[in-house]
Amino acid sequence: MIPSAGTSLSSLGQRLSVVLGAEGVVDDLRRYYGVGLPSSMAAFTGSRFEHLAGGGDRPESADRFTAEDLIAVQTLSVTVPASVALDLLESRLGARLSGLLHVIPTDIDMVDAEADILAEGSPADQAWHLLCAQHGVNWVIAGKLLARKRPRLLPVYDKVVRCALGRPRPSFWLVLHAALREDDAALHRRLLELRQVAGVPETVSALRVCDVAVWMNHRALGHACP
Repeated sequence: MIPSAGTSLSSLGQRLSVVLGAEGVVDDLRRYYGVGLPSSMAAFTGSRFEHLAGGGDRPESADRFTAEDLIAVQTLSVTVPASVALDLLESRLGARLSGLLHVIPTDIDMVDAEADILAEGSPADQAWHLLCAQHGVNWVIAGKLLARKRPRLLPVYDKVVRCALGRPRPSFWLVLHAALREDDAALHRRLLELRQVAGVPETVSALRVCDVAVWMNHRALGHACP
C-alpha cells in the first residue's frame, strides 16, 4: 500500500509515492532484472550489481573492497580510477575503509536504522567523504561503492536519481531515511510489495528496488540530467 492523497508526506515522500504508484513500475522492474523476458532480450547490466560474486556484503568480504566490487560498480556505468582501485585493494585507502566498514552494520535496512548511523560524522559518512577525496572519484562513484558494500542500508544515488528526486538537505541519506519511515513505513512496504509482484529476487534490497524504479521511470520520461 502506498500513502493516500490525504497523508502528510515530505516532498521526497510525495515524489517517491508518485513513482512507486506509476502504472508501469512493475514492468520496469521486470525489464531491468530480466524477469520473464524472451531470450532475445537481455536484462540491464545493473541487474548484476548486487549479485556479482555473491554480493558485496557477503560475510567473508563485507568489510573490505574486492576486485568484484570494482567490476560491480562498472555495471552501473562508472569506473574507479586504476590508482584508486589499487589503493583500495592493496594499500592504505583499503585499510582505512575496512576499519570504517567494520562498524557499519550489514544486517539492517535503512528504514529500521537509527538516523545517527547515516548522519554527518558517522562511519558511513566518513567513508563517503574519504572516497570522494580521492582523485577521479566523485560523489556518484563513492555512493555506488558504498551501496555495493551495504545494499540494505545505503542507496545508489546518481545524476538520474538526483534529477528525478532533487538534492534534499541536509543529505539524501537522511531525507530518504525519514521518507521511508513516514506513514508507518508505507513506502518501504510498497517497495517490498513491488519486489514480490515483479518477481525480483528477495536478495535485491528495498533500496535497490527504489533506485531502479526511479531510474527507469525518469529514463522513460526522457529527462535530460546534467
